[in-house]
Amino acid sequence: MKRQPLAYRMRPTSVEEVIGQHSLLGEGMMLSRMIKANQLSSMVLYGPPGTGKTSIARAIAGSSGMHFRMLNATVHHKKDMETAVEEAKMYGSLLLILDEVHRLDKAKQDFLLPHLESGLLLLIGATTANPYHSINPAIRSRCHIFELEQLEPDDIEKALRRALADEERGLGHEKIDIAPEALRHLALACGGDVRAALNALELAVLSTPKQPDGTRSVTLRSAEQSIQKKSIQHDKDGDAHYDVLSAFQKSIRGSDVNASLHYLARLLEAGDLISIHRRLLVIAYEDISLANPQAGPRTLAAIEASERLGLPEARIPLANAVVELALSPKSNSAYKALDAAIDALRKGGSGEVPRHLKDAHYKGAQQLGRGSDYKYPHDYKDGWVKQQYLPDKIADHRYYEPKQTGKFEQALSEMYKRRS
Repeated sequence: MKRQPLAYRMRPTSVEEVIGQHSLLGEGMMLSRMIKANQLSSMVLYGPPGTGKTSIARAIAGSSGMHFRMLNATVHHKKDMETAVEEAKMYGSLLLILDEVHRLDKAKQDFLLPHLESGLLLLIGATTANPYHSINPAIRSRCHIFELEQLEPDDIEKALRRALADEERGLGHEKIDIAPEALRHLALACGGDVRAALNALELAVLSTPKQPDGTRSVTLRSAEQSIQKKSIQHDKDGDAHYDVLSAFQKSIRGSDVNASLHYLARLLEAGDLISIHRRLLVIAYEDISLANPQAGPRTLAAIEASERLGLPEARIPLANAVVELALSPKSNSAYKALDAAIDALRKGGSGEVPRHLKDAHYKGAQQLGRGSDYKYPHDYKDGWVKQQYLPDKIADHRYYEPKQTGKFEQALSEMYKRRS
């Protein structure tokens, strides 16, 4: 029979064995208090892959002494859940650990709800998807939501050393001489995924030939070849991708060019040029706008160049656009002015179009007073003449509030003052 992967064998059997997640399991933290008081309630553990969601769920089961069953919402059927309920009736209650909990279909949800409500089943759901976006509110409202943090390299290195020392579940039965830099590389290159680090360690060890004395000497090169996982924790369809997109825009808005380039690199590694293009164009008009009016057309040109080039060369025009946008003066005055006008309109701030502005290009318009007394601006000095354009009801309304963050908008501001 094939032996289980190292990451599976090294899953903690009690809460004390869990590595990291001090914000959840540290002294005085909510989850820690619930476990110590043996007052568990249904919960959802949410976080990136390899952060220990299922491990913590199993550890809670081990520490509580409760009978438990592990299911996966994707592959297990309603019948499996019916079996779990029968077991719960036999034992008085049951801890149901449910992987991919966001994949529960309506039939499974409807079946589980009354048993969660009665306390017959205690649910610990695990998911990489944001539960506030992906889990049915009926299930979510009956659960505490706990977000797991990405593990730090020091935490992962601790897990690797534990696996090397554990003779029963780990690699302690082997004579292993691993270079410190190899161990550190695994801890860094896994991108916070302890599962990937442990399985890469096992591959590095078992693929290294034994020396005459039985020792396996694992080098940095062997470690590098054993871990193929990218050091980013998102793909273009995951929730974390939208967090990176958000950080990307906020870094450009905040004029931090280094952070902007960092998040651009992460988005490029995820391979989603479409989202990058769309977000850059939004930024050019939402955050830069009138402070640097040429940013919009230049960003569009960079996007078009990127589309024609494709990756990897697409990164070159995109880098130019990101640096310019990050270091440009910022203004949101134009779209904020429009939003203010829309908001006022929806609250009843409209009124009738003044007679002198109404369409006069039809027979009989003059008799109705349409367009009469209209002053044609081009007939006046500087192409401007004072007259009322807003309806009488809102004639004094002001929506545009200019900023002084660029020469172009400063000039617009002066014009606005003179002609208001």
